[in-house]
Amino acid sequence: MKKKFFVILGLLVLVSLMIVACGPKEYALGTEENPLIWVLVPSQDTEAVLAGAEDLAAAIEEETGLVVSPLVTTDFSAAVEAMCNGEAHIGALNTFNYVLASARGCADVGVASARYGSTFYSGQVVVHADSGIESVADLAGHTFCRPDPTSTSGWVVPSIAMQAEGIDPENDLAEIVDAGGHDGVILSILDGTCEAGSPFVDARGNVEGDFPDVMDVVLVIAESAPIPNDNISFHPDLDAETKSALVDVFMGLADSDEGLEILMSVYSWSGMEVVDDSFYDGFRQQLDAAGLNIEDLIN
Repeated sequence: MKKKFFVILGLLVLVSLMIVACGPKEYALGTEENPLIWVLVPSQDTEAVLAGAEDLAAAIEEETGLVVSPLVTTDFSAAVEAMCNGEAHIGALNTFNYVLASARGCADVGVASARYGSTFYSGQVVVHADSGIESVADLAGHTFCRPDPTSTSGWVVPSIAMQAEGIDPENDLAEIVDAGGHDGVILSILDGTCEAGSPFVDARGNVEGDFPDVMDVVLVIAESAPIPNDNISFHPDLDAETKSALVDVFMGLADSDEGLEILMSVYSWSGMEVVDDSFYDGFRQQLDAAGLNIEDLIN
């Protein structure tokens, strides 16, 4: 009887071990089965951004063996939510959304992008040549296109400029139209959807090939102070070794013609610079000086 008991007990232990062995397998992060998720904001043409990001992901895998899966989000704030919900490990974040994600404790900057030799850029307020608008003070009562409600140069900064002129953007503009990116702002002014808008400098060049007269039809009436560029950020829980390997790849791509071509294909990046969170303190000070709370600017 005792022998039979131990036989049954042994069989139960064996079955238990087999169940554990056949249970769901945990794959290492950065493998084909469990890739690093990289979210990108849709500041430019989504298909073009994704195609460029896929080429960059391939370069990362070739250099490090890490598998990265890029995803262009439906809007800017969705990238922040993906980082803060733990659904993404890497973020290509615009300035405002990085500051927001950092304040929520879910993004650590790794590298800032460079364009035209600088890690800073500016925004513009542009108008249709027939609109009669000559300055920011004239915008009240007109339709206004923005790339996204959380675009730094496309809404946060021009909102500050309008408020400085006594204009409440939410109440004094005739209509606010979300154009779906900086190129979309220009196109929406060209087709008459909006009389004014706010892209980065100089988004008109992105559509000039299809609309040769864009420089004459869409006029610049204001330009912002320098804004720190967008960046590559990491979720704080991502291990230091993986972060370091990714930073090395982003920095190394700028050292070759082929690498530069890949960087340019994403967001027209021409280089990268290693920075820390203090790089964005000047922008935070601009918000504070304007008496604006980050959360208040999200609609």
